[in-house]
Amino acid sequence: MKEIPNSSAEMAFFSLLARLGSLSLAARELGITPPAVTRKLNLLEQRLGVPLLTRTTRRMSLTAEGEEYLNHARRILAEIDDVEHRLSTSMTEPQGLLRVNATLGFGRSHIAPIISKFHETHPNVQVELQLTVNPPPPSDPSYDVCIRFGEPPDARVIAKKIAANRRLLCAAPSYLLKNGTPKTPRDLTQHRCIAIKHGDEAYGLWRLSSAQGQETVKINGPLTTNDGDIAVQWALDGHGILLRAEWDLAKYLKSGRLVLLLKNYRAPPADIYAVYPQRHHLARRVRIFVDFLSQSFEKNRIQ
Repeated sequence: MKEIPNSSAEMAFFSLLARLGSLSLAARELGITPPAVTRKLNLLEQRLGVPLLTRTTRRMSLTAEGEEYLNHARRILAEIDDVEHRLSTSMTEPQGLLRVNATLGFGRSHIAPIISKFHETHPNVQVELQLTVNPPPPSDPSYDVCIRFGEPPDARVIAKKIAANRRLLCAAPSYLLKNGTPKTPRDLTQHRCIAIKHGDEAYGLWRLSSAQGQETVKINGPLTTNDGDIAVQWALDGHGILLRAEWDLAKYLKSGRLVLLLKNYRAPPADIYAVYPQRHHLARRVRIFVDFLSQSFEKNRIQ
């Protein structure tokens, strides 16, 4: 395999050589032998295809190509030093505007409290939280970080999983007392089910899988909404069976206000991702915020 040259290291080497004006002095500065310096110079000239120095027994001088290469090298090395300095100084504390998007219910219940704690820790970051019914397209330039369920099929963005998230079937004890408890997915067709509609997605079809395979159930029910919080409240009121993400159900399942159904069946997961453009990968405020999200969800992980 052909070795990929380290251009910045080559520029730094040639800049040092030109400044010292001597192969032996450059060797002493670099801690290598003069023949090793000569080999490094020969390899650079061979790669560029032009001579950079003219050498005699007494002196060394730059060729016209060497002068041009040195001028560009010094400018590029100065820009690298400037970028590294600015990045290293910004490492102390993230700052700037951070635009975050999340869905209405989940953003209100889970993301907003995390942002409150994040601001306490990083007060120099201005956070603008926008809640929408549906997540924006992954490439939408209006946001720096979008919290969404499921990894987007878009190579232009980075999607970091910040929490596992199952979809669970549940109902209130009062509903089950009146209507009975379903034993199989097919039984759901005889129950009132609460449907949640997301944008143009098809709704009213629940896909459940087990060791025996997958079943798709067409549900029926008098109540439909596009707001997950409303759907949960209707389930708490005893109006029907609900399929909802565990992060929205955990406290009600723990308290007994909702009962988990069909425990041997699994719905497609709704894992939680932080999505951001590739251009923001090196932005400290974005990386710190995404890490803060992951740590917060891990701390409150549902067992």
